[in-house]
Amino acid sequence: MLVYAGFGLIRENMRFAFFDAKQYDRPSFETYGKEAGIDFRFYETRLTPDTVELARGSDGVCVFVNDTVNAEVIDRLYEMGVGTVALRCAGYNNVDVRHAFGKVHVVHVPAYSPYAVAEHAMAMLLTSVRRIHKAYNRTKDFNFSLTGLTGFDLHGKTVGVIGTGKIGRIFVDICRGFGMQVIAYDKFPAADSKIEYVSLDELFARSDVISLHCPLTEETYHTVCAETVAKMKKGVVIVNTSRGALIDADALLEGIKARKIGAACLDVYEEEADIFFEDYSGHIMADDTLARLISMPNVLVTSHQAFLTEEALNNISQTTVQNILDLSRDGMCPNELCYRCGKTDVCRKERVGKCF
Repeated sequence: MLVYAGFGLIRENMRFAFFDAKQYDRPSFETYGKEAGIDFRFYETRLTPDTVELARGSDGVCVFVNDTVNAEVIDRLYEMGVGTVALRCAGYNNVDVRHAFGKVHVVHVPAYSPYAVAEHAMAMLLTSVRRIHKAYNRTKDFNFSLTGLTGFDLHGKTVGVIGTGKIGRIFVDICRGFGMQVIAYDKFPAADSKIEYVSLDELFARSDVISLHCPLTEETYHTVCAETVAKMKKGVVIVNTSRGALIDADALLEGIKARKIGAACLDVYEEEADIFFEDYSGHIMADDTLARLISMPNVLVTSHQAFLTEEALNNISQTTVQNILDLSRDGMCPNELCYRCGKTDVCRKERVGKCF
């Protein structure tokens, strides 16, 4: 049966298993889901081969960055008749998109609030270079000494931006507002952006600050590693609000210990899947590398919160619901991930026919 909702004509009472659900996810998804006739069943557990059975009887699953959508999970979903994997994020490195072809449709949210992530990157950078986090902790103890709080001006410094998609370009604009000199690297430079594009080696050599805004692929894996750290300026500040595995965490730690890297601002971490989004304050940290990084006075870590604004949460839920409805109505969705290359912008079918 089809009914009319605010989103358009849809199939009534679709059911989606919503994995890795947090308190902040529910309000907007409940609102838009109810309007669209989608029953989201919220589960706090992540999607894994051990939990995939919770999706039985559902039309699809709604997943986040740390859910596992590998070949085993995809095959299980297909066997149960679950036809859609709706990512409520932009990244999809946790999904075997090629294996999904012919079995389940995979859609994502390519842009929810690029401003949220770009602004968080700058917030972390400012906090680090002006020692705001240290000052905050001191004044809580009524310690108003300025010793050790000397920072540096961003004005006039060179920032190297790796990845100039929507988020990267917004970060570029923010940096320009601070009077910084911007250079960038992207395999596909943005046309008419007036950005100075350089090679990666030149970017490493010239940058006082390096900020990562590229997706995680085989090509970008460990962009920051021992070899590339050696090419960087002494005292460079590294900012990562994209994907943790863009940085070899052990190489980063060694670079900090060697005083080569002046500071690191990390909203993501290579092995974050079993750590971030959870409260481990009463536990011993099993990840030695992360524990050592956090202990460093020049390392600032936030737990993958760059996206977390009211505007972004609203956009994520609205776009995710619309993706589901597009597939339900037409069998096509502009945000479906291409099975040939994992990208929506080079689909050989040109969005004029169903993917499968």
